[in-house]
Amino acid sequence: MKVVILAGGLGSRLSEETKLRPKPLVEIGDIPIIEHVMNWYLHFGLTDFYLCIGYLGEQIIDYFKDYHLRGSTVRILPDGSVKTLECRKKPWTVTLVQSGLKSQTGGRIKKIKPFLNKDENFLMTYADGLSNIDINLLQSFHKSHGKLATVSAVRPTARFGTLKIEENNVKEFREKPVTEGGWINGGYFVLSEKVLDYISDDSSVWEQDPMKSLVEDEQLEAFKHYGFWQPMDTLREKNILNTLWDSGSAPWIPPKEDVIPIHVAR
Repeated sequence: MKVVILAGGLGSRLSEETKLRPKPLVEIGDIPIIEHVMNWYLHFGLTDFYLCIGYLGEQIIDYFKDYHLRGSTVRILPDGSVKTLECRKKPWTVTLVQSGLKSQTGGRIKKIKPFLNKDENFLMTYADGLSNIDINLLQSFHKSHGKLATVSAVRPTARFGTLKIEENNVKEFREKPVTEGGWINGGYFVLSEKVLDYISDDSSVWEQDPMKSLVEDEQLEAFKHYGFWQPMDTLREKNILNTLWDSGSAPWIPPKEDVIPIHVAR
């Protein structure tokens, strides 16, 4: 199944980082957040990626074009050619889709239509949200209901701690608990190619008319995810993710056995 990642927005709420580089290349630890997202899909055997790029998209192209050289041992030969002696490889195929500088999320999704077969299902998410969602269960859930679209539903962590008060006496304090309110869109969709008919043009915002129309047609089901989920919309949220990374127990990191070993040229 193809994995589509929206990676073309301006990232204006994270302008401290995105003035000079696209948001998908903002690093958590020493790895761009988009690669964290892709590594999670790789963990489930998914290797066919379509990145819908826009703002500073040439930097994303350069990153993946030169990926095999990053962190590698190379030899420069007299004729100027480069021989890679050691490198880490990922078993992915990455298609960089030009989705427009000003396109909205729906418009970016529609740009992948030439790459899809009729009625084909595909996975879709954003390049700035990390989770430990079970992709296999998500796909199975989508197949079970037979509708056009599945959205992962999450309950985010509250920004502040909560107090339980009885007659001015604090009975309980919880530091930034998971909210007990409504479920929200956590990204990590499974979609049928037919949902592209719900998207009008480049100005279409996926989270508005297309999703609302799918709801009206009873074609959208929610897969409830109770585990970790954290977007990176602001500098504060970037710092949260980096703190988790530095702790050595980031929930979105696949098991070590998924790491592709170094290849040594002979």
